[in-house]
Amino acid sequence: MATRMRTDSMLPIAEKIDQVGFFSLEVWGGATFDVCIRFLGEDPWDRVRQLKKHIKKTPLQMLLRGQNIVGYKNYPDDVAVKFVEKAAEVGIDIFRIFDALNDVRNLETSIKTVKRVDKHAQGTICYTISPVHTIEHYVKVAKSLAELDCDSICIKDMAGMLAPQEAYKLVSALKEVGLPVHLHCHATSGMALMTYLRACDAGVDIIDTAFSPLAWGTSQPPVETVVAALRNTPYDPKLDMNLLVEIAEYFRGLREKYYDPLRLIDPMSEKLDTGILVHQIPGGMFSNLISQLKEQNATNRLKEVLEEVPKVRKDLGYPPLVTPTSQIVGTQAVFNVLSGERYKIVPREVKDYVKGLYGKPPAPIDKGVKKKIIRDEEVITRRPADLLKPQLAAIPKEVKCLFEKEEDALTYALFPQAALDFFKKRVQKRKEEAIGISETERQELEEVAAVSTAIVTYLKSVGEVKAVIPLRRTKRISDWAMAGRRELIG
Repeated sequence: MATRMRTDSMLPIAEKIDQVGFFSLEVWGGATFDVCIRFLGEDPWDRVRQLKKHIKKTPLQMLLRGQNIVGYKNYPDDVAVKFVEKAAEVGIDIFRIFDALNDVRNLETSIKTVKRVDKHAQGTICYTISPVHTIEHYVKVAKSLAELDCDSICIKDMAGMLAPQEAYKLVSALKEVGLPVHLHCHATSGMALMTYLRACDAGVDIIDTAFSPLAWGTSQPPVETVVAALRNTPYDPKLDMNLLVEIAEYFRGLREKYYDPLRLIDPMSEKLDTGILVHQIPGGMFSNLISQLKEQNATNRLKEVLEEVPKVRKDLGYPPLVTPTSQIVGTQAVFNVLSGERYKIVPREVKDYVKGLYGKPPAPIDKGVKKKIIRDEEVITRRPADLLKPQLAAIPKEVKCLFEKEEDALTYALFPQAALDFFKKRVQKRKEEAIGISETERQELEEVAAVSTAIVTYLKSVGEVKAVIPLRRTKRISDWAMAGRRELIG
């Protein structure tokens, strides 16, 4: 649900949200780009353009994964530069830029480009807990971001592990760097509201929230609750509660009508998970671990995997558990448990990480583990993207003929196969429109197909499923059903 909302569902409420007076609206980046082309059949660039037409006062913000852009690997500088330029052109005002390892070298190209196009560069620190992730460590990273001329600093607490008093100390220290501090906490552990209040005491400038129907769990705390709690305090944002409730009601109706009619949303993502205070595994990573174990019929070994994750993380130099390092650590932990021997099976991504192709780990990698994984191969110490050749000029001619706009080249460079499928579906969609299939009918068909796929996927663990037949409320037998029966009789 976090990424599957369609643009058409956002536009009717966009102007109301614009009236609230938020610092910004995060509307793009992260996994939303990939999901748009891969699952929704929407052009992510057009989404920003359309939102910008309706949201004229509030700055639009995106999450940029540094040299990973909106993907899961490092891309060359020509792609990173052109992506930022085009994103700014279509309507992005604030770029929240992070690197999974807090390796500032992986942020330099994006930050410099954001500044060149005269947009807001928000340098981001991924918060985690380990022996090397001290207040002094985070201040050092923040100072490096300030030297790159960032406009603000964001603390990205992706697992919801930032405790109230630690938040007070961290925000107080970062304020000394001299830039506005923006705090982004997930509500997973249940501490976020207390953490926000203590951060306010320390002088935090901005805090992230979500509307209540989309809040809690692995999301953020609800904006209505935060606004009510801060009323009549020195931190009162003075936002219109009636307007906030009106907007929340829209999302509540949207959710009930379209997004969870069969309770297909994973309830784990909506609940508090205090276990994260021990295993430090963010919600998305937790879901991935369960999926991997289900594929191997080994969900009974989840406890072993949860115990293995912190061991792998320590071996690999305590990387923060955020995309893509969360997948790297999690997958290796699953292999270690299921194979019966640690590091007997090592995915390519783990080998690349150990070789330095993702950046510099926060702490040295265990020497024995490094030897077992890459033997005597050389570890690179330079910026990983320096090893990558320019990509845009190398796009094949047979692919370019499918492009309809400049940004299609970027979409293809980021997700080649998904982009090709999207380009072909885009042409097919126009043909359908020409013969009279309306957008509403097409969306209904897609929604039925999506629900059917989800049901089949779930029921496969119970038994063989050959088809999913929606149950009609009307007592009349449909023409389709009658035709099928006649065929069986004949």
